[in-house]
Amino acid sequence: MRHGGGGATTHLICGFLSCEVPDNPLVQTLPAALKLRVGNSPGGVWIEQAFRLAAEESASQRQGAGTVLNKLAELLFIEAVRRYLAELPSGHQGWLAGLRDPQEGKALALLHKHPGEHWTTEALARTVGLSRSAFAEHFRTLIGQPPMRYLAHWRLQLAAVQLREGRSLAQIAYDIGYGSEAALNRAFRQHYGQPPGIWRREHATA
Repeated sequence: MRHGGGGATTHLICGFLSCEVPDNPLVQTLPAALKLRVGNSPGGVWIEQAFRLAAEESASQRQGAGTVLNKLAELLFIEAVRRYLAELPSGHQGWLAGLRDPQEGKALALLHKHPGEHWTTEALARTVGLSRSAFAEHFRTLIGQPPMRYLAHWRLQLAAVQLREGRSLAQIAYDIGYGSEAALNRAFRQHYGQPPGIWRREHATA
């Protein structure tokens, strides 16, 4: 199919970024499309250069071109998310709004960095300098669920990733903070609708 009125040829470069974590909270909270404007916007020069370099690498297929394109895609995605986050209205709710909040953002960072810790709502509240009730209410308002439910969901997402990597259920249970292999087995079955072993086989094949 031919379009346009005979002007300069336009080349489209397509690609994709994959995410190993199922139901990733960042991916779920983003809009269907993110736009990076160049023009006179802050950082516009390096963004334009990055796209030009991506086009050159894609066309040249030189040694290491795939690695360069992967890194450029990650950088451009990060910049797009940063700009989207900066433009969120003050009353916005959701995971990114929580990430931007000083107290809740710190709590999210702790839960993601140390999922195996024996966290409680009280412990998180003390860490971020809020009372238990204020922290729990603020977290629920921004994120849409209580802190411990969010942590449980995040742990199960990590379990799914590690199952695909071939780690044993006992190792995973220890790393992500479950008291036993049996406890993780029950929680995984309830969340994903099938036992970890079956889930691993199906997704490893896929």
